[in-house]
Amino acid sequence: MLPRWTSLCARWSALCAAALLATACASTSPAPNAPAASAAPVKVKVFVAAMFEIGQNTGDRAGEFQHWYERYWKGARPMAVPGALQPVYCNADGVCGAVLGMGKVNSSSSMQAILLNPQFDFSEAYYVISGVAGTPPSRGTIGEVSWATWLVDYDLGHRWAPEENKAGEPTFMPRKGYEDYRRFKLNPDLVGWAMKLSADTPLKDSDAARTYRLRYPDAAARRAPFVGTGTHMTGDTFFHGPGMSKQAQYIAKLYGADDYVITEMEAAAITLVIKRTHGTDRVMSLRGAVNFDQGNPKESTLQHLDPAPGETAGGFAETVENIALVGTRVVDHIVKNWPQWQAGVPKP
Repeated sequence: MLPRWTSLCARWSALCAAALLATACASTSPAPNAPAASAAPVKVKVFVAAMFEIGQNTGDRAGEFQHWYERYWKGARPMAVPGALQPVYCNADGVCGAVLGMGKVNSSSSMQAILLNPQFDFSEAYYVISGVAGTPPSRGTIGEVSWATWLVDYDLGHRWAPEENKAGEPTFMPRKGYEDYRRFKLNPDLVGWAMKLSADTPLKDSDAARTYRLRYPDAAARRAPFVGTGTHMTGDTFFHGPGMSKQAQYIAKLYGADDYVITEMEAAAITLVIKRTHGTDRVMSLRGAVNFDQGNPKESTLQHLDPAPGETAGGFAETVENIALVGTRVVDHIVKNWPQWQAGVPKP
């Protein structure tokens, strides 16, 4: 019989050997809760950015995102992105999109979070910044769809009250040091392609919109919906009235841009974010006009801003559909002809 001390040592040696064997086995087998290998990032060909949706992404009253969603992402898995307002959706063709939020800070912070997220590869992506907007009655009409040639920031500058200036003189002065932030000339070749592919798109209209247009004497305001181009003015201020509209046109001309035709709240800020990571050569801004930026000659600005029941402009449902009708022509063409578009915008 072995001494008690020798027996204990033998037992401990056996236990240690068993433990070492178990450890060795464990080191060659995956842990039951180990994370799976990271999936390859989605190669984004076109990213569609909307600002808001009214309710659900499908099946109810459509906002800016629903018609895009129903064409490209119905049933797609939502991809959560920390820092973004809403998830991103992608299809097998590399078309992705999301609701970014309204206003410059809201939308641009969502865009930056998405661009920097490792789930996506934006190195060759095109962008369609899409939404509703206002238009001056001297330049556009309810239901029209406009591709931006320039994006101009309405807010970066100095303003003062009209009564504190000489009558009729501008009450805006650009702020020095913001030259690279306040205007963006979008790729003329890309704008040319957008118009070539979409200018003849049949657009929706409504009786309510037709009736509303007749309140305005301007020939442009009375037109049927059309596809056009011009400067989109980005401002967190939802401005109204002929004086503010005139100031927007003044700023566009002051910056050397084309005529101001659209007022919106996000595109210049989103474009600045894209510029810092991938440049602006592949950026498009697409807006549909759902209101005029001022009242008709028989109503005050406040009456136009806060209309009585039944006095609002018609055509919202038709306009959000028009935006998608126009925009999908360009998106579909890029994806279908990806070998020609992958390295950059072809000459029109």
